[in-house]
Amino acid sequence: MSNILLRNVIEDDLRIFFNYQQNPEANYMAAFTSKDPSDWDGFISHWNKVLMSENIIKQTILVEETVVGNISSFEQFGEQEVSYWIGKEFWGKGIATKALQEFLKYVTIRPLYARAAKDNIGSLRVLKKCGFMLTGEGSGFSNARGEDVEEFILTLK
Repeated sequence: MSNILLRNVIEDDLRIFFNYQQNPEANYMAAFTSKDPSDWDGFISHWNKVLMSENIIKQTILVEETVVGNISSFEQFGEQEVSYWIGKEFWGKGIATKALQEFLKYVTIRPLYARAAKDNIGSLRVLKKCGFMLTGEGSGFSNARGEDVEEFILTLK
C-alpha cells in the first residue's frame, strides 16, 4: 500500500468510522471501546468533543480516496498516547503501519505511548514496526469483552 494519505477528519468521515466500529471482531480486538458501539448519539457526542478539542491530534486515513480509518494522539493518564482504528476489511495490508509511520512525522512528542490488548497481535506488530518498545503492562475493564483484559503498554522514545 503506497497511496496512504492522512488528512483532517471531516464530518462526512464520521458515518464511515461508526460503520467500522460495528464489526464485532474489530471491537473484540480493540477491547477498550464504548459501552454500546451501536449507539450513534453516544458516538457523535464523543466525536464532537474530539473534533472540538485543540489538544487532540486527529486524522482520517485514506487509501486512494477511500476512508479506511482514523488515527489520533491525545493525553491519557498524564501521558501522550496514540490510537488508531482501521476498518476490518483493510486489515493485514500494511495500512496501519504506513499510516502510523506517516503520523509520527507530524506528532513529534516523545515519549509517546500506546496500549493494546495482549492478544491484539496485529496492533502490537504495527507498533513494534514503528519503533514502539514494550515498557509495561496493565489491565482494565473491556466493554467489548465484558471482562478485565490485560494490555501491553508500549513507548516510543
